[in-house]
Amino acid sequence: MKKTKRDIRVLGKKDLQEFFLSHNIPSFKGDQVYQWLWKKGIQDFNLMTNLSVEHRKLLKSYFEIKHINIDVKQCSKDGTIKNAVKLHDQFTVESVLIPTLKRTTACVSSQVGCSLDCVFCATAALKRIRNLNADEIYDQVIAMDHQSKLYFQRSLSNVVFMGMGEPLMNYKNVLSAIDKITEPQGFAMSPKRITVSTSGIPKMIYRMAEDKVKFGLAVSLHSARQQLREKIMPFTNKFPLTDLSKALNYWYEHTKKQVTFEYIVWDGINDKKEDIQSLVKFSRQIPSKINLIQYNPIDNSLMKQAPKKTVEAYLKALKEARIKVTYRHSRGEDIDAGCGQLANKL
Repeated sequence: MKKTKRDIRVLGKKDLQEFFLSHNIPSFKGDQVYQWLWKKGIQDFNLMTNLSVEHRKLLKSYFEIKHINIDVKQCSKDGTIKNAVKLHDQFTVESVLIPTLKRTTACVSSQVGCSLDCVFCATAALKRIRNLNADEIYDQVIAMDHQSKLYFQRSLSNVVFMGMGEPLMNYKNVLSAIDKITEPQGFAMSPKRITVSTSGIPKMIYRMAEDKVKFGLAVSLHSARQQLREKIMPFTNKFPLTDLSKALNYWYEHTKKQVTFEYIVWDGINDKKEDIQSLVKFSRQIPSKINLIQYNPIDNSLMKQAPKKTVEAYLKALKEARIKVTYRHSRGEDIDAGCGQLANKL
């Protein structure tokens, strides 16, 4: 009977040390393997050149490395790169590399499909198939760091969890991936350069605060009026804005980090004076800044971007209320790589 091999990246450093000790091999070999897996992102035991041939054979007899593959790559006219990421079980997610003059940002996915039902998002139509493992999330970062160096001659500077899926519905694996991205023996990125974007699940925001995470938090808000928000994001009928506000204040008290509200302005939906006033009122309750986002159209949607004068009315009201606000133009729209457009269409 063929022996079932374990995915080696499920093991921690201590587990690897104990594995070698159990075979009468010094434990520091486990440290070396850990560095190959996480700092160097090696996907083949044969490339672990500071291990003897015998030790590599031993690893191969017990373990496998279930790495991702970039199946298809698309390049936008603005330099944005969208990847179709093939997983070990043949499911696909998408990741996006976004270059600017001074930095490159990796937008990573956390689920195959999505647990939620936001009407403006193409990923929501796919429904959730499974959560990504920590190593599958980490591999996206490594792959896009390689692309950043190849195409833009610089290392990856930022990571945002704004791809496919709701990160807080895959909490354990997302935090485990971030640990690997930030630890010195991993990718060694500062947590200040990482942002997790959520649709706003209060109990998980409390948990993040209590876990004393160091990364940034963004919340997809899109309306500060409960009834309207439920129409745009139906699942929020279980998560009232009052609960979200309390959770975000708790977050700030424990982390001292402002939250960023992501907010799209649609024509005929959230473009009225009361929508603007509600956002100003809600934002004042929480140490926050606003990121107004250009809408990226998706298939079979009647929603459309509000005209420039409506966006300017939002900007004017928020600035007059001394609330930090920026307007973010879409990137990669021509290859369906913008926010809300990821739907495995490559």
